[in-house]
Amino acid sequence: MKKKTYIVIPAFNEEKVIGQVIDEIKKEGFKNIIVVDDGSTDNTFLVAKKKRVKVLRHIINRGKGGAVKTGLEYAKLINLDYIVTIDGDGQHNPADLKKFVDFMNKGYDVVLGSRLLNKKNKIPLFNLIANYFANLITYLVCDIYVSDSQSGFRGYNKKALKYIETSFDQYEIETEILGEIKKRQLKYKEIPIDVFYTEYSKSKKRKQNLINGLKTFFNLVNN
Repeated sequence: MKKKTYIVIPAFNEEKVIGQVIDEIKKEGFKNIIVVDDGSTDNTFLVAKKKRVKVLRHIINRGKGGAVKTGLEYAKLINLDYIVTIDGDGQHNPADLKKFVDFMNKGYDVVLGSRLLNKKNKIPLFNLIANYFANLITYLVCDIYVSDSQSGFRGYNKKALKYIETSFDQYEIETEILGEIKKRQLKYKEIPIDVFYTEYSKSKKRKQNLINGLKTFFNLVNN
């Protein structure tokens, strides 16, 4: 039986690219799409609505974690089999979506996209350093090591949706979910994904960096 799969896109001020991201996802055969507009001050909500997809809207900006959490909770309410979260800034390749579904069909509860496992990706040095630091924090706090702990391209089956609980509204959520995978003994798989560092995506201010990494560490330790 074909599994009921939805694609969840957390988005904050992405009016320039959100329409294209939605179109490319549809071209890959995924018609069930949820955009979580995280209190955008531009026309993200209107652009997404015109694409005839489900759009959930935060009145205020809560943060990346808050948007992902809203998507996960909505998925539970409508009893989905699988969801895949993908960033709304165009960095991820929708052609990779089928791989997430394939591995969940093979019995994995969580599928984690990794930019580092794809040797074709040209990742800026600063991003590599920040990612290594974040991976170290994740290992120290959660006792789980993955190659790309801050990737937002992830797939979850119904079991994972049932057991994963999150509390943070910012970038801590990526590490927090890995801690839940360890705690709940969920079966997970890392897979290589494409990443596109466009001028637009690099200009986004709200990205994970070393400072946010330190904040993540202290917040998780003190939680």
